[in-house]
Amino acid sequence: MAIYILISICLPYHGAFADGLGDMLDQVASLDISRNGYTLGKTLTEKQKAIAQHNSVKHPNPGTFKFKDKNLYVVLEKTTHRIIILYEQYEDATAEQVRDLVGSLYLDFGDPTLMAHDKIIYWAFGAKGKLSKKQYQHDKHVKKKLNISATVKLNSDINVLGKRDKAEVGDIYFIISSEPVLKLVQK
Repeated sequence: MAIYILISICLPYHGAFADGLGDMLDQVASLDISRNGYTLGKTLTEKQKAIAQHNSVKHPNPGTFKFKDKNLYVVLEKTTHRIIILYEQYEDATAEQVRDLVGSLYLDFGDPTLMAHDKIIYWAFGAKGKLSKKQYQHDKHVKKKLNISATVKLNSDINVLGKRDKAEVGDIYFIISSEPVLKLVQK
């Protein structure tokens, strides 16, 4: 549900040719933020186009197209056919499923930039790559403007780190997106 709300708020308008969208998508694509072969900011391969054609998901935003490949949802900007959002969401996830998803994201993106409340993990990317925790904290401490090009955010109802009850279940999702791109698409 949280993913649907985010997409509905951020993408209500068609803006494929907004000033700078192509350049921002190119910058984001150069960061090579990928999940299961899909890369934020890039177009689909021929194989991925076939998957998209057969697995479309009803999507209320007129300027976008959405499909699902196994557990991964992919949202494209319709006119450029470039990936603007990647996400997975699980309801009633077990502690083992949470552990596996968190471990997979750590393998894909390395150590996170920021963690909060044992339930949220962020990987933040600037124009030159992933921001380390140390770099992020330093820049924030000296009040340097943080120019975040893209993020990977994981949010869980149950603890993702530390102690957790093995019988506990909860909702978990992660989303890969670029706020600057979404703002341009919204225009």
